[in-house]
Amino acid sequence: MKVLVPLKRVPDPDRANQLRAVGDRVDTDGIPWKTNPFDEYALEAALRLTENGKTPKTRLGEVVVVTLGPKDAESTLRAALAAGASRAIRVEATDDALDGRLVAHALKSIVVEEKPDLVLLGEKAVDSEGNHVGQALAAMLDYPMVGSATRMHEEDGGALVRSERDGGQSILRTRFPAVVTVDLGIVSAAGIVARNSEADFSYWDGVRFIPFTAILQAKKKDIVTRTLDELAPGIALSSTYYRFDPPPSRKPGIFVKDVAELVDKLANEAGVL
Repeated sequence: MKVLVPLKRVPDPDRANQLRAVGDRVDTDGIPWKTNPFDEYALEAALRLTENGKTPKTRLGEVVVVTLGPKDAESTLRAALAAGASRAIRVEATDDALDGRLVAHALKSIVVEEKPDLVLLGEKAVDSEGNHVGQALAAMLDYPMVGSATRMHEEDGGALVRSERDGGQSILRTRFPAVVTVDLGIVSAAGIVARNSEADFSYWDGVRFIPFTAILQAKKKDIVTRTLDELAPGIALSSTYYRFDPPPSRKPGIFVKDVAELVDKLANEAGVL
């Protein structure tokens, strides 16, 4: 099996409390970049689908990772190579020159060239909560698409996929090639049932640990560089960043002596009664 996994770098969500508003923009200076967590889940799922779980160092299929961004976005790709990805592609672009539609067009060209059996993406990007690239890509390719996948059971020529939503869950059988976006549950112990692994094999919960030696080896691997002009010729941005407005500051809380005073302030000051 060949799996293509698009990756996006985002400001470390664990440092979100350090974000500052500078004018009408969000200042991310000093906050390290990391791989979007949902994309890490997609990568882990791809690795599980292309290995025997008992011998994970041997790749029985191919995992190709791709990211769109400047030169320093290659750290995202090298982390994926260290985890076990086979090849990496970086599309040269600046963050402010991209939107979801343009990304989907560039990915479509790569999919047409690479011809993967499966495209796995994170359900959403945590920096913007955007989640439309997977759907747009599937529509452009005319591929079947399953979103928010939490379980995937590989079958002959396709997979049985469980998708969870706020209102419940659905179980869908899809043929390959397909586009699937994944949620956290995909990296549970039973998230992936792959044909390469024995029926009684069970994974750990979460993504795999990357040893330091693998990180060093990944630094020596080649990364193919492409351009937006060749992958998405003539496609312009359809959305642009307008501005960021921080929420209004709140007055400090006060103490009230009894319920009567609380009701009075809610009614006459807060206007909620």
